[in-house]
Amino acid sequence: MRLRYLTLTAVAFFSAFPLYYSVVVASRDNAALAQVPPPLLPGGNFLANVQRVFDTVPFGLALLNSFVVSGSIALTVMFFSTLAGFAFAKLRFRGRNAMLLITVATMMVPAQLGIIPLYMLMVKVEWTGTMYALVVPALVNAFGVFFMTQFLQRALPTELLEAGRIDGCTTWGLFRHVVVPAARPAAAVLGMLTFMTAWNDYFWPLVVLTPENPTVQVALSTLASGYVNDFVLGLSGTALGTLPLLLVFALLGKQIIGGIMQGAVKG
Repeated sequence: MRLRYLTLTAVAFFSAFPLYYSVVVASRDNAALAQVPPPLLPGGNFLANVQRVFDTVPFGLALLNSFVVSGSIALTVMFFSTLAGFAFAKLRFRGRNAMLLITVATMMVPAQLGIIPLYMLMVKVEWTGTMYALVVPALVNAFGVFFMTQFLQRALPTELLEAGRIDGCTTWGLFRHVVVPAARPAAAVLGMLTFMTAWNDYFWPLVVLTPENPTVQVALSTLASGYVNDFVLGLSGTALGTLPLLLVFALLGKQIIGGIMQGAVKG
């Protein structure tokens, strides 16, 4: 038992140390990077470095854009994936298995193959440079549908749905009052993963947005694109860009742990 806790402590330390050290560097100047041994305690320049980040790029707008885009995508993916997962897991209709197979098969297609036609479509509908080009193509994804289908097949008893139908509940009523409460732990995990994926997306926002209207990742790439790399400036922006992810995990942590514990109970 003691060895297990020591192992978990070591894993937690090595996982959290890069994030901690980025904060240490972000709170100092570039001269601190050349010190031997390197500094391990935060300095007093963090606020000044943060001000330099906001002076160099429109980082406030980037944070707002990323939060709106990532939050919208996470909410829509949770809703539509739960709805589709309910249909594939518990409803009986012709072609269900074939449709699910096709949906899962799309996960094998690299997203980069669709960049050019998707960009042409965004130009056609005049969405380039806007948040619509980021949100609308990501309203639902195959992984979310497959994830929720697998969860609801195990976590949602068919007898519970049949009892609801006997009581006169419609399919939409079953979804609202039975499926959504049962799917909440898995939806929280899916929402967190989707938010993180959308927040960290770099290639598509770089293609479709303008430098004056960036997301966080595009803004961070601008900070690191100078003739001489300013590591303190880049890590200061990285520290700011990581805070919303930690906030999302803190908000959804209870649901995530609940989902893990629910999956661990047998019987």
